[in-house]
Amino acid sequence: MNRTPLKRSNILKMALSNLEQGSSESFVTKAVRIACVVAMYWFTSITMVFLNKYLLGSPDLKLDAPLFVTFFQCLVTVLLCWLLNLLSALCPSVVEFPSIGFDPKISRGVLPLSLVFIGMITFNNLCLKYVGVAFYNVGRSLTTVFNVLLSYVILKQTTSLRAILCCGVIIGGFCLGLNQEGATGSLSWAGVMFGVIASLCVSLNAIYTKKVLPAVDGSIWKLTYYNNVNACILFIPLITISGELKTLYLFDKISSTNFWGVMILGGMFGFAIGYVTGLQIKFTSPLTHNVSGTAKACAQTVLAVFYYEELKTFLWWTSNILVLFGSFAYTWVKGLEMKKVQDETVNRNREKNETGV
Repeated sequence: MNRTPLKRSNILKMALSNLEQGSSESFVTKAVRIACVVAMYWFTSITMVFLNKYLLGSPDLKLDAPLFVTFFQCLVTVLLCWLLNLLSALCPSVVEFPSIGFDPKISRGVLPLSLVFIGMITFNNLCLKYVGVAFYNVGRSLTTVFNVLLSYVILKQTTSLRAILCCGVIIGGFCLGLNQEGATGSLSWAGVMFGVIASLCVSLNAIYTKKVLPAVDGSIWKLTYYNNVNACILFIPLITISGELKTLYLFDKISSTNFWGVMILGGMFGFAIGYVTGLQIKFTSPLTHNVSGTAKACAQTVLAVFYYEELKTFLWWTSNILVLFGSFAYTWVKGLEMKKVQDETVNRNREKNETGV
């Protein structure tokens, strides 16, 4: 049997190689479809960050209730899951969504992940509240480093020297970014601390997601639903203890339709990011998704600098480039390592078939 080797001449071809081999679509049609999906992911992700920054730290809004904002976004996600569940029952040929209800046993099974999930989204928002959108990418850049550390500590998986060197570049960019933010007087240590904790929670979330998925029959949508239901329940006492109820009572825009419109829009984009992320992985590959995310972070940083009319030094830009380059290089190295493992597995299976074992 003739086998065509996988070409890695560029990222687009790697993405297209994951589409069905028997498809009769032209190269241009596939390329346009992928471009549209990637553009949708970029638009949704970047818009969500700017919306959250407005809700969490806008001098015009002056709302100091990050837990309530996060709670409301989880509530919107739960309501949208119910809406899609209803539409799938009414129009199964148009809308495909798993049947959901509320099973206390499943809720308890998902609870460990929900605790990590709450930490992830809360500290993400707290980081964004205290740092600018331009620095947000650097402030949360240690996720890759924590992935390596936790994979070794929890999963006992070792990492290659090349991947560790990439992590070193990321850490270097992170430290240089702190230095430059401090030099301009805009460094928030609270924001940095929240960003580091958020990065840790993102890594833990990926690990616990794999462990909890069997409890929801492997359905990402069911997991999303139960995660957000648990989060809504757990956020209520947190909001009460933090004193945000008083803040909301005294908030002068609590009856503003514009405020609630932005809140609902933020929740919808929070829900949509999960969908478009899955869509991008489906039509490209996990590797291409990570590369796209790195490129999106670069575009987001440039947009933030121009939108907020900030002046940044050469070394500040260098710190961002180091973080982005380290993240891109790590993704590429891990992709090559995974491809090597797959090739070795295929070769072993071929040898077994040829020897009749």
